[in-house]
Amino acid sequence: MAKEKSVFVCQDCGHESPKWMGKCPGCGSWNTLVEERSVSLRTDNTKAWQPEGKVVSLASVAHETRNRMLTGLEELDRVLGGGFVPDSLVLLGGNPGIGKSTLLLQSAAKLAAKERLMYVSGEESVTQIKMRAERLGVTGEHILLLPENNMERILAKMNQENPKIVIVDSIQTVYTEHISSAPGSVSQVRECAMRLLLEAKGADRIIILVGHVTKSGSLAGPRVLEHMVDTVLYLEGDKNLEFRVLRAVKNRFGSTHEIGIFEMKSQGLMGIDNPAELFLSRKMPSSGMVVYPALEGSRVFLLEIQALCTRSVFGNPRRLATGYDLNRLLLMLAILEKKMHYVLSDQDVYINVAGGMKVSETAADLAVCLSIASSLKDQVFPHDTLALGEVGLGGEIRVVPQLEKRINEAHGLGYHTIIVPQDMVARMPSDLPVKLVGVHHLKEAVLKVFSS
Repeated sequence: MAKEKSVFVCQDCGHESPKWMGKCPGCGSWNTLVEERSVSLRTDNTKAWQPEGKVVSLASVAHETRNRMLTGLEELDRVLGGGFVPDSLVLLGGNPGIGKSTLLLQSAAKLAAKERLMYVSGEESVTQIKMRAERLGVTGEHILLLPENNMERILAKMNQENPKIVIVDSIQTVYTEHISSAPGSVSQVRECAMRLLLEAKGADRIIILVGHVTKSGSLAGPRVLEHMVDTVLYLEGDKNLEFRVLRAVKNRFGSTHEIGIFEMKSQGLMGIDNPAELFLSRKMPSSGMVVYPALEGSRVFLLEIQALCTRSVFGNPRRLATGYDLNRLLLMLAILEKKMHYVLSDQDVYINVAGGMKVSETAADLAVCLSIASSLKDQVFPHDTLALGEVGLGGEIRVVPQLEKRINEAHGLGYHTIIVPQDMVARMPSDLPVKLVGVHHLKEAVLKVFSS
C-alpha cells in the first residue's frame, strides 16, 4: 500500500507547503492553501507514451507532414493556425457563460462528420446537452455523449469506443480515484491533465479541454496546466454583449497573433468575416474620441480610443484603463505633463477601448495621447482622421509595423487622413489613397490637430 502524505497546496499557483500558512510564498495570495492528501501511486494509464529514448542527430530525423483537421468554423481555424493538429492537447478557457460549450458543440457537429468524436460532459446531463444542441440546430447524430467525471472510467470508454477527437467539459470537474482531494483542486487538475496528455500522444487523439477562469482572469488550476497542453485558447468578451473574441496565448503549431471574432446569436456563435469596422459607432463625434487602426495577426481593426478627463474631487486623482494597459497609460500621462506641460494632477483620467477589445501594441500610444488632449481641451478630433505611432519618453513619435496594410483598410472605410511618424512618410509610395501627416514629436501632433 502506498504511503499517504498530507500537503497544503495553493489553489492559485500550485505551490506546495508542508504546513498551512496564511499567505502563499509562491504567488502571495491570502487564504489559498488547502490541505490535500495524495497517494504517490502511478497506474498503467500514466505510463510513458514514448519508448525508451536514444540520442539521435536532428538532421537525421525524418520530416513528417501532419494534415490538420478543419473545424468548419473559419474564425476558430484561423486562431488555431489552420485547424487541429493530430495527437495534440488543446485548452479552451473563458468566463462562465461566455460561450465555450456552445463553440465546442458547434465545432463538434462538423468534426464528427469527418472523424469519430466523443463529448465528455462533467457538468451537464445528456438531456441538457440535447436541449442546447436543438437550440443551435445541431442534430448530433455522429456525436458520442459520455456524462462522466471519473478519469479511470473516461479512459476506459476512450479505449473501448476509440474516438479520434475527445472534448472534456470541463477539466475542473474530472477527478481520479488515486488522489483523495476534491475535483477542481490543484492536484486533481494537474494529474487528470497529465493522464489526458499521455492519452492524446500515445493513442493519436485530439483532446480538447474546457477550463474555467478565476476572478483575476487566469485559468483556474495550476499554472503548469498551460505548460502541459499544446495550445491555449481564451474566449473573451462581456457575456451581456453580443461580440466574443477568441485568441491564442500559446500555440505550438502556429502563430499566437491571430484572433477570431464571433457574434452571439440565437443560433450560436457566428464568425464575422470582415470585422474591420465592427467596433466603430459612426455616431456624432465627441471630444476625447480618436480612431486607431489596430493590427491583430493578418487583419486590421479600427478601434475607438475613448478618453475622459474630469476634475478630481479627492486629492489623489483616479486613473482607470479598460482595454489598454494601465501602466502604459500612466507613462503617457507623465509624458503629457512633462513635454506638453498639461496639468493632470487634479484630473481623473479614464481610457476605454470601445467594443470590449484589448490593445496590446505600442502603436496605440499616439491615439491615446491625442484622445486625452481632446478631452482635456474639450475639442473634437477630426472624424475622418486616424492616428497611430509609438510615443517615446522624450515625446518623439516612433515607427510602427505594416503601415501600408493599415492605410488600405482605413481608405476602404472612408478615412482620408492618417497621422503617422514622420520617418515612415518617405518609405510609403507616392500614390497612396489617403493623406499622410507626418509628425516628429507629440507636441507637433497636438498643434496640427487642435487649434489651441
